[in-house]
Parts: sequence; structure tokens; C-alpha cells
Amino acid sequence: MSLGESFAKPDAYGKVTGEAIYAGDIADAEMLHAKVVFTDEVHARITSLDASAATAMPGVHLVLTAADVPVNEYGLTKFDQPVLIGPNSTERAAVASDVSRWEADHLAVVVADTADIASAAARLIVAEWEPLAVIADLDAALEPGATLVHPEDDAGSNAYTHLRVRKGDIGAAFADAVHIVEHTYEYPYQEHAYLQTEAAVSYIDAEGRVTVETAGQWTHEDQEQVAHALDLPVDQVRIIYRAIGGAFGGKEDMSLQVVMGLVALRLQEAGINRPARCEWSREESIVGHHKRHRGRVHTRWAADSDGRILGVEADAYLDAGAYNYTSNKVLGNLHLSVSGAYVIPNARIDSWAVYTNAPPGGAFRGFGGPQGTFVAEMQMNKLAELAGIDPVEIRRRNVLVDGSLGITGTEMPAGVSLAEVVEACADEAKWSEPLPEPRAVSAFASLAPSTKAVRRGRGFACAYKNVGFSFGFPERSEAKIVLHGEDDSSGYGDDEPASAELYLAGADVGQGAHTAFLQMTAEATGVPFGAIEARFSDTASSGDSGSASASRLTWMTGNAILGAAEEAAKSWLNGDRPAVGEFRYVPPPTEALDPDGSAATTPNFAYGYVAEAVDLSVDVETGHIVVHDVVCAVDVGRIVNRALAVGQVEGAVIQAHGYALSENLQVVDGRILNPRFSGYLIPGISDIPEQVRSVLLEIPDPRGPFGLRGMAEMPFIPYAPAVASALHDATGVWFDAFPLTPTRVLEGLTSAKSETARLQ
Repeated sequence: MSLGESFAKPDAYGKVTGEAIYAGDIADAEMLHAKVVFTDEVHARITSLDASAATAMPGVHLVLTAADVPVNEYGLTKFDQPVLIGPNSTERAAVASDVSRWEADHLAVVVADTADIASAAARLIVAEWEPLAVIADLDAALEPGATLVHPEDDAGSNAYTHLRVRKGDIGAAFADAVHIVEHTYEYPYQEHAYLQTEAAVSYIDAEGRVTVETAGQWTHEDQEQVAHALDLPVDQVRIIYRAIGGAFGGKEDMSLQVVMGLVALRLQEAGINRPARCEWSREESIVGHHKRHRGRVHTRWAADSDGRILGVEADAYLDAGAYNYTSNKVLGNLHLSVSGAYVIPNARIDSWAVYTNAPPGGAFRGFGGPQGTFVAEMQMNKLAELAGIDPVEIRRRNVLVDGSLGITGTEMPAGVSLAEVVEACADEAKWSEPLPEPRAVSAFASLAPSTKAVRRGRGFACAYKNVGFSFGFPERSEAKIVLHGEDDSSGYGDDEPASAELYLAGADVGQGAHTAFLQMTAEATGVPFGAIEARFSDTASSGDSGSASASRLTWMTGNAILGAAEEAAKSWLNGDRPAVGEFRYVPPPTEALDPDGSAATTPNFAYGYVAEAVDLSVDVETGHIVVHDVVCAVDVGRIVNRALAVGQVEGAVIQAHGYALSENLQVVDGRILNPRFSGYLIPGISDIPEQVRSVLLEIPDPRGPFGLRGMAEMPFIPYAPAVASALHDATGVWFDAFPLTPTRVLEGLTSAKSETARLQ
């Protein structure tokens, strides 16, 4: 048995010693260096572009512009983004490429002998621009007659995607209500802040394929987008992932893949048979890739005297920024989660994705779930206070269970475990017992702590989120297993396989996915963990495993591994040596949401469930918050690797801690003002919660391989509302926006105090 054991990650030694090779580590004397030039224009039309001085500079081999891109468009879910911005707009692209819609749109790529020469040449490129109206935020985008960021879009509005839920009789629900809670919430940007910035190396391989070695989350999707833009057959493009230093959704969309593929193609055409590399600085990374979406929701909840929800109304908005990326899909998750993990008999929910000239929003751990859950869980905790019901008890009365209808009107997939998760969290947190007395805390070495200024409180929140792709997207995962005997020439003389090979494209972005794949292969084949050799994340050797996202990778590849192991076992029994098994797993289908929102649909085939309790202190004189204890209960279905599962909980909580308390990306008129870690404050070791307690439940998912559930995103999702509710418990003040920086907290407490004095 290999499941449940904490096998060490095979790549751990290399990462600790520095021997692991990341894309940014690939370098040799023959390698050329590429520099991507940003437009630095938030919204403007290019009228001329002169790269002659850059091209003439000694040591420069190529300067690529929009005219060099065969099909100047790309995008994960819709082709709405040019590869390069230039006055030579191609007719083969659906989107005009002569308009910069974002300060980090790409203007050109310079390829030179050294990075310094490439940077110097980039500064010689001269572009002239016609300024266009800057649509800075949601308010500007939604103004009547606002300039359209994408006039080519069929919506005819900056609000280009609209989702609806129409369920039951919402008017009757509010007419019958005893308690009504109505508020507006705002949620902020978040930067992914992965350790490894974007980097890539490109060349033509021995088979004549355009090859890009990089870090991403879905090799085959990268391959398709590069092939589309370069107008090549898919099999003429190869994507290889080296070691990946974090992603969290930030490497799901393109950064360097397309432009570096273009570099390899044009170098070959110029007779230059040398590889090229590009690596972004931290500032380029922060400016140049998408963020967690900012936005707002106005919502109204109705409940009866027992605190049972009668109906939910909501108007939700995501600022998609300059391009769609995955905004239409993230919007779907927000749309489903804004009413919480509860039985909702009546609903009217409208959600919009809105183009602006701000940084694009895209995939980030939780994928819309954190934003929607912040709204839902704040509403639930306010309802509990209004109705005089304990926050845990009110959840007991409302949570989804087996047989419940979800918000889209269809029955939840079997195995709903939210009630058990809530109870486990409350028990571990000793929710019914009094909190310890406040103790002195201080954020400043020069300021002595004062117990008199400290207030202590605790908060509770729970959530659910899909596992796997949603809304009718074609989900699948492929695996190949090859079984070997002690001597493959011995034929039927081998009773049991002695070793195995595993071929999978699934990306390990630091979460330990490859370790989990090996453990599941060992479990499925009976071959020892250490006797399995794997080939990962190369489109030339593996079928499509799908993305390392949506908490899907272990769930989907586990099913693919089980199928491949079964096929290999059949081949083994037939006497084949080696015995090969290939399998493509396709889960139950999902459905797109009904355009009118009234017809029942099945948006997802599986879910994960989580609950968190937070104990904190706040200094009311400085606004500084210290989180003492976090209890996270999450149903993992079946533990594959306990140490990795606990690591996912702790990592997600710490990442959510930054989102809730300190990470304040400042964007003004479409420009990021703090694109460095000196101004964008991710939590340091002294800032994180003092204790995180992981409670791992194993309630099998009937459809999950070995009964397991996806869980990597779940611990992130309810953290911010749990913290905000704990802050309210400590101070009596609700905060409907975050991050809860000392400045925001102090201003909120001061304002509440002034309002109380005025009313008295």
C-alpha cells in the first residue's frame, strides 16, 4: 500500500541543493537573449513604429514586431489578445492589434548576443501613439456611453459576459422574511508572487519542432496556443516544462510561450541555429501577468425566524481588465459561490465580467471561489448576529447535504460532506468554549505592547468549490503505463511486474503532484514506488492531462492512472513484455449555465468541502492584527500523501492570510504603482498565523479515484471572511472590504466610533 504514506518528493533533494533545473537556469555560451518590450501604454492606438536603430545595433540578430506574427491573436478561452501590438494589424486576427489596452501589452521582441545588448536595443525602438480614453475601473466601464475596450466584441458593452440564476419566487421569499441582510462587498487584486518569475528557452529540436522549455500549468494548451499564433500544425510545436517554482493559476495563461516560439521560428528562417532565452525581472513579472480579480457584489439575503435562508439576490461584478484570460470561467465560480454552500430555495443572481484598461484578471487559487465566499460567509455571519443564532448552528441549519439541490437547480453530486466538515472544524476549534484572555501584541519594535488596547475574537466560515473543469468544457486526462518484468525477454515466466514507466503531462507546480502520481501508480500496479520511472510534462511523450488547476489534477489523473494500469495488466496477462496500457479518462459531462438562468443545469461533476475557524487579536490603537490559531477542516476523500496534504493546507492558509491582511496591489488609471515586494507585502515568517491545525477528513468521493477528492484550493477559500468575522467579534465592527491592513482597520474603528458618538 502506498496511499496515505508521506513519501519524500523525488525532486526535493534537487530543489534544496540547487541542482534542480528551472527554465531560468538554462544557459550556455551559444544561447541568444531575448527582451520583450512592453508598450507602457494603458490605452492608445499605435500610429508608427520604428525599430531600425535597434535592428542596426551591433550584436542584435532580430527585432520582431506585429508584422512577424502569422496569426496575431491568442487567449485561453477566447482569442481577444494580440501577440504583439503594431500598426500592421493582420486580417487573420479577430482582435485589432494596433491598440494597446494594457501597460504590459507586448510591442516587440529583441534578440541579441547578450541580455544587456537586447535591453539597450529595446530602448532604441520608437513608437508613436494616439491616446484613447482610459477605462480605469468598473465604474468607468459601466458608465453609459463609455468607450469600449473591445469594440469588436459582440456584446457591444464593456460588460461582455452575463450569467443569471432565476430560481423559485424571489419576491415571495422577501415578503415572507423575518430577517433581511443587505450589503455591498468589495474584493481586491492579489498578485501570485510565485518564487520563480517567467522564463523560457526556445529552439528547433532534432525533429524540426518549435520547442519551448518553460514553466506553465498545461503543456498541451500552451502547445495549441503557440501553434495557432505561429500558424503551424500542433505536432510541429513541442512544450517542455522544467522545474516550476510556483504558479497558483498565474502560469495558466501565456506569458513567454508564444513570443519565444516565434523567436525560434524566425531565427531558423534567418539561418541562425542557436537557442534563445528570456527571463523576466520581478517587476516585469508583477506588471506583466494577470492577477486575482478585483470587483464588487451587492447582495440581499432573506431568512425566516429560525435563520433558514429563504432567498438570495445578488449583483456581482468582476473587473476582467484588458483581456478575458479566464475571466468568463472565473465569473462562473463566483456566480455559483456568491450564495454560499447552502440550500437556497429562491434566487435572483446576476453576474458580469467587465473589460477595463486595468491589469487582466485570471486564474488564481480558488478561481472566483474566494471572492464569492467572502460575500456569502459575511452575509451568513451577519445573519447569525441579526437572528441571535450561533454561527456554527446557523450553518448546521442551512448547509448542503446529499440530495440537496444546488443553486442551479440540480442535485449535488453524491458525497456532500459539508456538514461533517463544519462539525469537525467546530470540534477541533473548541468553538463552544470561551476564548483565552487577550495578551499583548505589537507590530512595532519601538512601541511597547499594551494589553488594554488588545481585543480578541474568533470567526467561522465554510465553503465548497468544484473539482475539475466546469460548464460544459471538455474535461479529460490521459496516462500511459509500461510494465516490465525482471527480464522482459522471459515472457510468461514473470509472475509480477518488477518495474514500471509512467508517462503523464500533468504539471508539478511545487504542490507535489508528481509524487502523488507515482504513489497512485504504485497503488494501482503493485510496483514499488521506487521502481517507477516517470516522464512528465513533455508534449512529445505524453497525452493531454489537462491543467494543474481547478483542484482537478490528482482527481483526474488518478482515474486515468487506474484505467492505464488496468489496460497494462490485461497486456501483462496476455504475455506482453513490456506490457503497455494507455487510457483516456472522461468524467461525467457538465453543462453550460442556462442563458436565462431558469432551467436547471449541472455545472460540475465533483466538489470539495472546507471549514475554517480563526482566533485573532487586534490592537485597536494601531489596527494591527495577529492571528493566533487557524483550524482548517477539509475533506480529502482519501489521503494520498499526508505530508503533502498538510502542506497544501498550511500553504493555502498562509497565502490567504496575505490576501486578507497585507497584500495591497495599488492600481491607478490602469498602472500598477507597487510592482516590487518592497511595496507589495506578502507575509513574512513573523507575519503568518502562529498555529495552523489541519483536520483531514476521509469521506470518499464516489467518483474519485481511490475515493479521493481534490483539495488544494479549498483551504484558501473561506479564510478572508473567517478573519473579517473574527475582527468583528473582537471589535463589534464589520469590514466589508479588505485587505485588513492596519490603516484600513484603524480607519474603520475610528469611523465606527464617531458614528456611535453621533447617534448618541
